[in-house]
Amino acid sequence: MEAILYTDGGSRGNPGPAAAGFVLTDRHRHVYLAQAFFLGEATNNIAEYTALLKGLQAARQMNVEKVLIRSDSELMVRQVKGEYKVKSPGLAAIYSQCMELLCAHFPGWKIEHIPREQNGKADALVNRSLDARKDIEERAQAVPTGQKPIQLGVLLSGGGRTMMNLLAQINAGKLNAQISLVISSRTDVAGVEKAKAAGLNLKVMRRKDYPDVESFSRVIAVELTAAKVDLVVQAGWLCLWHIPEAYKNRVMNIHPALLPSFGGQGMWGHHVHEAVLKTGCKVSGCTVHFCTNQYDEGPIIIQRGCSVQENDTPDTLAERVFEQECIAYPEAIRLFAAGRLTVDGRVVRIKQ
Repeated sequence: MEAILYTDGGSRGNPGPAAAGFVLTDRHRHVYLAQAFFLGEATNNIAEYTALLKGLQAARQMNVEKVLIRSDSELMVRQVKGEYKVKSPGLAAIYSQCMELLCAHFPGWKIEHIPREQNGKADALVNRSLDARKDIEERAQAVPTGQKPIQLGVLLSGGGRTMMNLLAQINAGKLNAQISLVISSRTDVAGVEKAKAAGLNLKVMRRKDYPDVESFSRVIAVELTAAKVDLVVQAGWLCLWHIPEAYKNRVMNIHPALLPSFGGQGMWGHHVHEAVLKTGCKVSGCTVHFCTNQYDEGPIIIQRGCSVQENDTPDTLAERVFEQECIAYPEAIRLFAAGRLTVDGRVVRIKQ
């Protein structure tokens, strides 16, 4: 999961009453979490770095893997980039904490200086905290209180990025769901370690450990039922399994192209993006669909498109498509949970 972290800190007196604030958003500036912390007596620099530290800690809790930091503190930005040394002993400890977090948990992190007018949300939070002399928290698009969360069963065979995006949406209060079971078809993939680290109920079920598809499928269904799964979401799942009648229209998949194009057996991951580029398509995207016992043949729920650029590689196109996947899959789950999806033959109809 990728996120943008806006940070700001201020002191009325330097040192004086101080507060630190951050806003964590996606690339489309949809807010995951916004917080401000009243610090009591502190300097501007301590407030700026506290905002950065608190924002990074929140991003880590939400399983953000890639972060772009935006701050209107030119000094802090240059220090984090290594252009200026941190000379103040009082600042060195919190600076070190920030750098350790960045290096250990956010590969490919970036930081950039922005004008204050582009940092209005974080700045406003800091001032509200200073005025009220207390901490402030805002969570956008929170799910309705009192509504029972839908129980998800996640099937994966790879890195677990889709699973972690869903978990981040849940933790941010944007998806009223719980992941009650994760099944991996492989033992040595990153998704297994991510599920363990997140404390999720994990089962590893390899196809080769079963004599045939039917026995493999039966055991999957038993585990899903035992975990009281309402909806199965395939998240990079590469094994054929026969979906029992009890799970008809209760299994979703996300495909990294606009079906029915570029689907079928063997069309997954980079194979799809390579084929899109080879045929000269100008538009690609993703498709969320209900699963049947045929590869990529189920009724389509949601599609989201993105442009194919002249200089695209399979990697760059994959990243742009994945941004749309991070929006489409949670939305499809929300529609299912709200009872707004009906299947009419091969067509999914969305109730208003």
